[in-house]
Amino acid sequence: MLYDFINIWLKFFFLLTPFFALTVFLVLTADLPRPQRHWIAAKTTLAVIITTLALYFFGDILFRIFGITIDAFRVGAGCILFLTSIELVTGKRSMLKVDPGNDISVVPMAIPVMVGPGTIGAIMVSGVAEPAASGTIVGCAALTAAACSVGVLLFLADHVKRLVGRTGLEVLSKISGLVISALAAQIVLTGVKNFLNI
Repeated sequence: MLYDFINIWLKFFFLLTPFFALTVFLVLTADLPRPQRHWIAAKTTLAVIITTLALYFFGDILFRIFGITIDAFRVGAGCILFLTSIELVTGKRSMLKVDPGNDISVVPMAIPVMVGPGTIGAIMVSGVAEPAASGTIVGCAALTAAACSVGVLLFLADHVKRLVGRTGLEVLSKISGLVISALAAQIVLTGVKNFLNI
């Protein structure tokens, strides 16, 4: 069970694009005092936990409402997730701009920076694909731990920036993109394999 937890935690951690989120956070909070940055990091983490757990638990209901099979959704979500990975690897993912004074914790930090379309699809697929109660508990715990891990990164943003520098953050974002591309390919291949009954 510990192995499953670590495996799922790592997958969700990279799905939340932590280093891109950290870069955006540093840009959008550059002129804010440290206590306010910490407060925004805490609210962003809470928003991500609530959003992702809702998707994880209630994705099955959406599938039934729209009559979508999980394998069809796997293919669609994998394709969108792959586009996200390309943006991270090429460095072309747009840096969002917000009006000064606006609360950025939910929008754009939680959604769509950390929980974008591809991440939403992957989380919904993960929730539906794990029908066993024990697997659901492990998945829920790993998802919460992943969100908290990214929250810690945001909370320590200044220290991380000093440690690795802006170039280091860019390199880490590209590595995240490569990991996400592999996850996206696996999701698509699983969907195609199940659909074709291979």
